[in-house]
Amino acid sequence: MIRVLLADDHSIVRDGLRRIVEESGRMEVVAEAKDGHEALRKTRKASPDVVVVDISMPGLDGLEVISRLCSEYPDLPILVLTMHEEEQYIVRAIEAGAKGYLTKKSAPEQLVTAIRKVYDGFRYLTEEAAEVLALRLARGTEGRSPLDSLSTRELQVLRRLALGHTNREIASAYNISIKTVDTYRFRLLKKLGLRNNAELSRFAIQNRLIEA
Repeated sequence: MIRVLLADDHSIVRDGLRRIVEESGRMEVVAEAKDGHEALRKTRKASPDVVVVDISMPGLDGLEVISRLCSEYPDLPILVLTMHEEEQYIVRAIEAGAKGYLTKKSAPEQLVTAIRKVYDGFRYLTEEAAEVLALRLARGTEGRSPLDSLSTRELQVLRRLALGHTNREIASAYNISIKTVDTYRFRLLKKLGLRNNAELSRFAIQNRLIEA
C-alpha cells in the first residue's frame, strides 16, 4: 500500500481525493492537512510515501511546503494537484522540487496513475503542463513574461500583497522580518514598473495569480 498525505484547504476536495485514492485498492490516505503548516506537521508525524499538495493554501502556500519538505526529505515524492494551469506555477513547483503536476480537472482520471508514477521514482505531468514547459524551453529568453524576472519568494510576496495581507502577516508566514517584506515590495514595484499595492493587485489578477 502506498501511504498518501493530502493537503488542500477544501474539505470537500479532500473527501473526493480520498475516495479516488482509496478506491484504487493499492493506496491509503494516512493524513490530511487543511493548510501549509499542518501539511508540514502531519508529514513529519505520519511519514507518508507520497504527498499531494495544492498550491493555494492558507498559512504557507504549496510552493513553500514543497521547498521545505524537499529540504527535510529529499527523497519524498511530492505531487502538485491544483486548479492553477499558469506557466509560473508549473515552473516554480518543479523548480521547488515537485515530482509531478496535476490539475484538479484531470484528477479523477489521472490521480492514481500520477501517485504511482512519482512513488516509483518517475515524474508525472499532464499533457498541458508538459506542453507549457516545452514551449518555455523552446522560446528561450524571447517573449518572457515580466513574472520571469521574479524570484519564487518575490512571487509569493506578490500574491499575498495582492490578496491584501499585511506586511506583518507576510513576515510571519515566511519567518522573515517586516523590513525584508518591505524590501521585497520595493523590488516588485521596481521590476514590474508599478506604483502601489492597488496596481500590484490588478497585475496579479491580470496574470491570473489570484482570482478577481
